[in-house]
This record gives sequence, C-alpha cells and structure tokens, in this order.
Amino acid sequence: MQIPLEISYRDVKKTDYIEKLIREKVNKLERVCDHMTSCRVAVEKPQRKINAGNPYRIRINMRVPPGHELVVERKPGEGAMSDSLEKVIRYAFDAAKKQLEKITEKQRANVKQHPQQEVAAIVDRIFHEEGYGFLRTINGREIYFHKNSVLNKDFEKMETGMGVNFFEEQGDEGPQASTVHVIQNL
Repeated sequence: MQIPLEISYRDVKKTDYIEKLIREKVNKLERVCDHMTSCRVAVEKPQRKINAGNPYRIRINMRVPPGHELVVERKPGEGAMSDSLEKVIRYAFDAAKKQLEKITEKQRANVKQHPQQEVAAIVDRIFHEEGYGFLRTINGREIYFHKNSVLNKDFEKMETGMGVNFFEEQGDEGPQASTVHVIQNL
C-alpha cells in the first residue's frame, strides 16, 4: 500500500492479539488486490446499550485505483450477542475480501458471462406483416421463428441485425426457434 495501514480504537482495549489479527487480515486483502492504496480500520464499542447482537462496530475503508472507495461495516446489533471481537473482525474482513475480489475481477475483465446474455444468432430476415422471420446462427445456420416465440412482445421492435438468444427445436419443415429473446442491437 502507498499509505500505511491505519488502525483506530474507541472504547475498546487495544491488545497485541487484535492488532496482529487485523494486520494479518489486511495482508490477506493485499494478496487479493495488490494495488490497494490505503486501508483504515476502526474498532469501536459504542456507548449505547445493545439488547441483541454483538456490541462492536468494525469499519474498514479501502481505496483501490482508479477512484474506488470500498467500505465494509459490521454494526452493533448484527450477529449474536456472544460474538467475540475477534469473530466480528473476521466477519468484516470476509466481507471486505469479497468486495475486493469483485472489483479486482471487474478490473481484470474476468467477470463471468451468463450464457443467457450471449448473442447466439442475429435476425437475418424479418417479415413483420406475415408474423415470422429467420435467424442466422453464429455458425451460419438458418433458423425459422414465429412472432409468438418472441419474448417480451419485442417482435414489432425487431430489425435485421439484432442479436438474439433462442431455444431451438425441430419443426415440421426443419429447425425452428421455440423461444427468442432479444439481447442487443448489433
């Protein structure tokens, strides 16, 4: 990190064990995101009486370029009343790790693609008046579809070149799309 780790305590006794635990957890976060520029951890025990849940508040602020500020907070009242400070810190750092993994994956363009959002074909020809059309698959096959098979009443909006996803079945005269979902305009 460019800025050294900052740990603050309010109404919580600072112990070597808790300090070491936080530093170990931050080191693990740095392995997830090696370009994190700063991390601040606040450990507090608010003055008000808590009737249920843990009595501690943990707040973790992390900065990740370019311009991302990630915040994780475990508030008093969350979890069980018997949760120790150590357990609350672990929960907070688990949530921080998930946030860092998500932003790092996005930055590395490793975001999972969902098959239902991928274009499987384009509208090759469409006959609005007759209520049908033909799709051209990525590998060049032609698939018939009827306006009743188009989801979300998008048939009237369809144009040649639009990207679609579809389910194929064998019709009387060859392959046809039983369901067509417009994905995007190409």
